[in-house]
Amino acid sequence: MTVRAVIVAAGKGVRAGGPSPKQYQPLAGVPVLARAINAFAGHGEIGGVVVVLNPADRALFDAVVLPHLRAPGIRCVSGGATRAGSVRAGLAALDEEAPDLVLIHDGARPMIGAALISRVIAASREHGAAAPAIAVSDTLWRGQDGEITAHADRRGLFAAQTPQGFRFADIRAAHEQAAGTETDDAEVARRAGMTVAIVDGAADNLKITQPGDFGRAENMLGGSLDIRNGNGFDVHAFGDGDHVILCGIRVPHHRSLKGHSDADVPMHALTDAIYGALALGDIGHWFPPGDAQWKDAPSRIFLEHAVAQAQAQDFAVTHADCTIICEAPKIGPHCQPMRENLADILGIAVQRVSVKATTSERLGFTGRGEGIAALATATLVKS
Repeated sequence: MTVRAVIVAAGKGVRAGGPSPKQYQPLAGVPVLARAINAFAGHGEIGGVVVVLNPADRALFDAVVLPHLRAPGIRCVSGGATRAGSVRAGLAALDEEAPDLVLIHDGARPMIGAALISRVIAASREHGAAAPAIAVSDTLWRGQDGEITAHADRRGLFAAQTPQGFRFADIRAAHEQAAGTETDDAEVARRAGMTVAIVDGAADNLKITQPGDFGRAENMLGGSLDIRNGNGFDVHAFGDGDHVILCGIRVPHHRSLKGHSDADVPMHALTDAIYGALALGDIGHWFPPGDAQWKDAPSRIFLEHAVAQAQAQDFAVTHADCTIICEAPKIGPHCQPMRENLADILGIAVQRVSVKATTSERLGFTGRGEGIAALATATLVKS
């Protein structure tokens, strides 16, 4: 099932104050909009992101936001005079590929976590439409002229959040029929007869609206900033064969590597590095070598699982570094496709993935040509 995201960021954001629209202002050193985009671009289930901009702000986006993006291929389209018009423009940009699901998010919500995105995707897949919200817990008043005039019943009331997820074809048609006065996409969907499921929102999924919201968001980031580093090491011996698999790339060689799976040494090391950063054991814990179902399995399965475990805890893999140790085959000619393949699995830009090689100066088992070893380091940052 294909999933895409539309991030709406064409507003002027004047209530937040500052020298530029709020989505371009820095939040702990990173523009608000860049944080929102990275959350979706780095999510393993999101296959592409469309950002809807005010055409007058395109140069500002390129100068301020673009340098902070972790993944390539972000598409930008021009928005309309209203939020509804901007959403329609974002959805129209997806007409040709027509994904199964689309998530629509406000670019002024920079604190969105991977776990919440996953919950919305799962509920949208099951129900056709879903939106996150938090049940209202505060006492509610009605007021006039600075005085309380009545107490309101808070039962059944929710504070709505984004991203809101929908079957693409359904929300596309609903927006074409909408009046344009709806407050959010869930209201558009409901007026079109769709049922929208509520999923648990997140207290820190703050929308930047007023000047004080920047300070609140920075306090949240400062109080919960969590950066992890993990390392991994793996070794496989040579056996009979005519190629080796390294970082998912087939490399011709007069021998192959022995292993229960495809014996992809650097990918195993990188997988263990991610597990290590999360304190979740190693590959053997999750994929026991004695389990027949993993016989000759591609190691991509293991790495994808490790990335999913990171996302489940709201961590994004922001950098990976692999060193392959062997006398042969020559690794240099294959480093670029290896980097590209790992970047694809990790969901990050290739510029954030390093693959390099060295020899052991003919010392030890690698020096004697008995096998290949690999070291890997992964950096994870909590959303």
